[in-house]
Amino acid sequence: MIERRTFVWHGLEHPAFVARGASDGPKLSLIGGVHGCEYSSIAAVTKVMKELDTSELAGTITAVPVVSMESFRHRSPFVVPADGKNLNRSFPGSRDGTYTDVLARSIYDDLIAPADVLLDLHGGDQVEGLEPFAIYEASPVEERAHGIAAAFNLPYVVREERRDGGLGGLTTSAAAAAGIPGVIAEAGGRGLLETEAVGLLANGVRNVLRRLEMLPGEPESPPAGQRRVGSFIWLRSTNEGWWDSAVEAGDEVVEGRLLGRVRNLWGDVLEEVVAPRDGVILFITTSPAVAADGLLLGLGADFAQV
Repeated sequence: MIERRTFVWHGLEHPAFVARGASDGPKLSLIGGVHGCEYSSIAAVTKVMKELDTSELAGTITAVPVVSMESFRHRSPFVVPADGKNLNRSFPGSRDGTYTDVLARSIYDDLIAPADVLLDLHGGDQVEGLEPFAIYEASPVEERAHGIAAAFNLPYVVREERRDGGLGGLTTSAAAAAGIPGVIAEAGGRGLLETEAVGLLANGVRNVLRRLEMLPGEPESPPAGQRRVGSFIWLRSTNEGWWDSAVEAGDEVVEGRLLGRVRNLWGDVLEEVVAPRDGVILFITTSPAVAADGLLLGLGADFAQV
């Protein structure tokens, strides 16, 4: 059976599904809408749950299409409008912090800590183009997390090493610290609802469920050429101005290639941005407007076959 319920966080109702299988198995949490404008990933959560046959399911799935309702309602990219914090840099959160800290703690307590596996669906936000990939964190449970990430069957699988200046505070970071394998899967972007991206993510979730033996059938093998990314390098602007990109998401580049320029509004070049390593553009800011220290793109480097 699939139960419809709500989680109430900060007085806002967050619709959820709880699917209980016909036999015992893992407890899996499936979430979307950590960033409220990543619509394809939100739609994929709902699609999986609406099409799920619980007579075939082993275990339990708790799914919340949008975990940041304030961001969704206000069409707020990247940050929660109540305090301007990025929810996916705030886990596991705190009951004593600001709005986003408390929301992160609620999500952690209700969805992450009780789970055996966490799947967190994302995509490029309103001003991001994106090449589909899955990401997990280096941890004592990384072998299991890597297998789950690869089973999404996306072109790239990113291993994120915890380090100074790294991402940190992700849903998957909090899960890994609790000994729970967690994966973020990303497809779609630019604030659009894209049928292909919804399908990629929904099919990826189903393949993961087969890998975990929560659904019957053999999981599909990763696509030929799926690559593991050992380094995820985020490049930022020095100056504010007009971002004039010279590449797109999915482009492979060599070290030293021009990736774009930041200009002032007279059209003068303030800085040129070049590739620090050989790699692939996993996401890129598609808006010309960029702030000082603004995020421009994410470069995946240090490839290996999965």
